[in-house]
Order: sequence, then C-alpha cells, then structure tokens
Amino acid sequence: MVIKPSATIRNSYRKVADFCIETGEPVFLTNNGEGELVVMSIGAWEEARQKIRIEEALMRIENEESDGITRYTPIDKVLAKIDSIIDSVEATAI
Repeated sequence: MVIKPSATIRNSYRKVADFCIETGEPVFLTNNGEGELVVMSIGAWEEARQKIRIEEALMRIENEESDGITRYTPIDKVLAKIDSIIDSVEATAI
C-alpha cells in the first residue's frame, strides 16, 4: 500500500499516474495525516468494478438458491430432454 500526502498529486502527478498505470496499484492520499482519497488507473478501477459486479451476482444467486429459487435446469432434466430428442429423431429415421 502506497500512502502519500495530498500535495504529491499536485507536485508529482506524472509519477503518481505512471506508478498507478504500471503497477495497477492505488495510491492513498492523505490530508493533514488523515486518509482522504484513493488514486488508481482506469484499468485497475474497471477491474475492481468488474470483480464487484461478479461478487454481487454470485451473492444474488446464493440468496435466490437459499430462498428456493433455481435458475438452472437440473442435469437429469437436460439428459431426459436429450434422450427424448434422440428418440424422436431415431423414430423418424426408420
């Protein structure tokens, strides 16, 4: 974790930007010794946001499953449907 005073962004913007872009790591900026901002590359932000979206989707699915909601077809139903299609094709081929 990189922590810098807020003046760093004003005085060394390019260095901070290059660091964030090259490493994918954020820089935490402080004001009077207190954390205030996080600076990160757009790529790192998009990656973090995508991870959050995936985690949110997984949590929704887990909650739905615990509530008894199933979003998928059980494998035995899929296999039965495949068998039915094969049987109908075989019956028409004879």
